[in-house]
Amino acid sequence: METILSIEHVEKYYGSKSSLTKALDNVSFVVEKGEYVAIMGASGSGKTTLLNCISTIDKVTSGHIYVAGQDITKLKGNSLNQFRREELGFIFQDFNLLDTLTAYENIALALSIQNISKNEIANRVNQTAKELGIEDVLNKYPYQMSGGQKQRIAAARAIVTDPKLVLADEPTGALDSKSSKMLLESFRYLNEGLDATILMVTHDAFTASYASRVIFIKDGKMFNEIMRGGRARKEFFGEIIDVISLLGGDVSDAL
Repeated sequence: METILSIEHVEKYYGSKSSLTKALDNVSFVVEKGEYVAIMGASGSGKTTLLNCISTIDKVTSGHIYVAGQDITKLKGNSLNQFRREELGFIFQDFNLLDTLTAYENIALALSIQNISKNEIANRVNQTAKELGIEDVLNKYPYQMSGGQKQRIAAARAIVTDPKLVLADEPTGALDSKSSKMLLESFRYLNEGLDATILMVTHDAFTASYASRVIFIKDGKMFNEIMRGGRARKEFFGEIIDVISLLGGDVSDAL
């Protein structure tokens, strides 16, 4: 299999010499092409810091992060901008859609900055919208959409460029249960139908149960890792809850 993401001995410190906080402590793992991986941990565990380092929003203190064989910890300037634009797709909890643009324009923006022709942009936007079931809202503005529709627009924007890796930060955090389930079914299709490689940070066990693998982080270190395998999602959900109880977290916060 092709390795899309490789995290090697990553450490991250915050603060000054007199008051250092170790947010990540020797974290290492790999994500293969076509995997759907969830990262879970309590607030302050380091999961968001890890995602920020992978997305190049933050820099590691030591260690290396490779995406499709490229060491992104060494990228700067135009090379870094090109990497973000072409190799990563982002899905945020608060959607991050531009209010002055329609859904179509929000999705197309990621392609237009790559100097792709209008015809090709139209083809790719319409195809992605069809796959995610959002064709009927393409001409609407964000204020005219439900939370679930906004998040599926954000998902379309993330995958329309055919990135190597899709990063999702608490993607269901701002959604009700019905919209969350619709989005997670869309994620399942992105992964299984389109072979998208997804790395998702979530505190929610139900959301994590849609992934094929869950990595648990505690106090900046890898605590445990479980695979879904051929099991039903409900069974996998139960195992996730069991690990959360071992983490020392409040199970009710994960539901």
